[in-house]
Amino acid sequence: MLFILTMKSNLLSGIYNPADLRLLQEEQLVQVAQELRQFIIEVVSVKEGHLGASLGVVELTIALHYVFNTPEDLLVWDVGHQAYGHKILTERRENFHTNRQLGGVSGFPKRDESIYDAFGVGHSSTSISAVLGMAIASKLKGDFDKEHIAVIGDASIASGMAFEGLNHAGVTDANILVILNDNAIGIDPSVGALKKYLTAVKNGKNPKQNNIIKSLNFDYSGPIDGHDLPSLIKELNRLKKIKGPKFLHIVTTKGKGLQQAEENQVKYHAPGKFDASTGEIHLKSEENLPPKYQDVFGLTILDLAKKNEKIIGITPAMPSGSSLKFMMDEIPERAFDVGIAEQHAVTLAAGMATQGMMVYCNIYSTFLQRAYDQVIHDVALQNLPVIFCLDRAGLVGEDGATHHGVFDIAYLRAIPNMIIYAPINEIALQNILYTAQLGLDHPIAIRYPRGRGVLPNWKTENFGHYNTVPIGKANCLKAGTKTAVLSTGAIGNNVIAALKELDNPETIAHYDFPFIKPLDNDLLDKILASFDDIITIEDGTKIGGFGSAVLEYATANNFVKKIEILGIPDIFIEHGTVIEQQHFCKIDVKSLVNLFKNL
Repeated sequence: MLFILTMKSNLLSGIYNPADLRLLQEEQLVQVAQELRQFIIEVVSVKEGHLGASLGVVELTIALHYVFNTPEDLLVWDVGHQAYGHKILTERRENFHTNRQLGGVSGFPKRDESIYDAFGVGHSSTSISAVLGMAIASKLKGDFDKEHIAVIGDASIASGMAFEGLNHAGVTDANILVILNDNAIGIDPSVGALKKYLTAVKNGKNPKQNNIIKSLNFDYSGPIDGHDLPSLIKELNRLKKIKGPKFLHIVTTKGKGLQQAEENQVKYHAPGKFDASTGEIHLKSEENLPPKYQDVFGLTILDLAKKNEKIIGITPAMPSGSSLKFMMDEIPERAFDVGIAEQHAVTLAAGMATQGMMVYCNIYSTFLQRAYDQVIHDVALQNLPVIFCLDRAGLVGEDGATHHGVFDIAYLRAIPNMIIYAPINEIALQNILYTAQLGLDHPIAIRYPRGRGVLPNWKTENFGHYNTVPIGKANCLKAGTKTAVLSTGAIGNNVIAALKELDNPETIAHYDFPFIKPLDNDLLDKILASFDDIITIEDGTKIGGFGSAVLEYATANNFVKKIEILGIPDIFIEHGTVIEQQHFCKIDVKSLVNLFKNL
């Protein structure tokens, strides 16, 4: 399927790679920008994906590939949300309609997809360190002409790792160019003192003279209009002749070229399907649909915080995605967006916990990986009862390998003092959130998936009717005679659905183990004594996960049983729908039905 642009003449269709782009006259590039922007809008309107960020850097993308000799010159896009235009200009235009689909183009730059993707990205703030490493390597190999370019946003550059890269680069003579794409927003609006500093620079106030980037020994230029192609090209050509660390500050508008995306930048970061001509989002009816897990968290934490003044909420740059925004809007003095700073978020929570506060630290599972040392050193070692709420646990679909939350069980289970809980549904999530603020003796990680739950009748007016969750207890959901299926978390609903499709389900018992640590050893003893065949299922990695914990317990207690572990295999799962990914891992409903029929 090819998307055909509706413009009279089409320059974009003649551009296969940047070499073709460089054959054009500079005056023609404005039309290329119009066509490229429209192409992105038309494809994403139907196929979905990250829209606003890529629209905002159309001119920059064209200028970079026009001025620099990519792929010989190395270009790294921080995070990669904004790289759609880059992909279209680098030999992937005809396949771009497969973006984020199974077997199609990745939503993020990926080294094994194209020689033009110099570095694989998906998490923020890695680009400066990466291009510095490349530049140092080039110098050691005797290549002093190669350019190394990092494009980083104002939200990402506020992260600690970006400052680490800047700090090192400033004492080298590495041939790097850092381009700050300053649009005052990441997924949500940028926050913090650096954001205020950059705003002052853009407004021509004193910081422009007393420049923090110059103080770090970078050749600083800007700010310039990131949508002014002639100015961009002129400045990039000038910087191309300068050796050593360089820094270009450009100002752009996220969602540029689509009025609705400019006016509502949060919603149009990844708007789903929309009308390409009007920008109107195609809203799906949510009547009688289960709520999103993130909203269950956000609304529950707000309800609890109104009744318990010790409750605090923290998120690193994801107030909308985590739904902590509900609390931030109503109780702003106790809800904090700390920016893209997972390490800081965890230790900030630890500091608050030492003073008796009930801290809910909400971090996507894949991003908590970036703060692993802080979880161990600052929280668990001191046995501080921080409440980690791990959104997007398990397989997340189209964002793919960089964003799956499949390692959290394994990397947290190894940490002493850590409680790990995975609710099977929305009510279980509410109850554990309520229980945690009553006071725990240890830190707890509550992991729940992206997307909607399973209870269509869940209503916000039911708040206040919470039950205390007994720590470390599991439940029998269905009795059986031959095989015991042990599931943890929301993936257990696939087991429930599969069992309903069987003609003779009475041989299969189903147990919900919401507590992965501590395990319910008493119930596990009974299961191991009663069943010859045991199957565990989880939406995390099989290595070191829930099934491993059950197997370890059985072995340590001399139970010789056949235990089959279902979960994520020892590979990175590529982008596609969650159902496609679950099917690949054999944990979808269809695969479970086939498995159960053959028992």
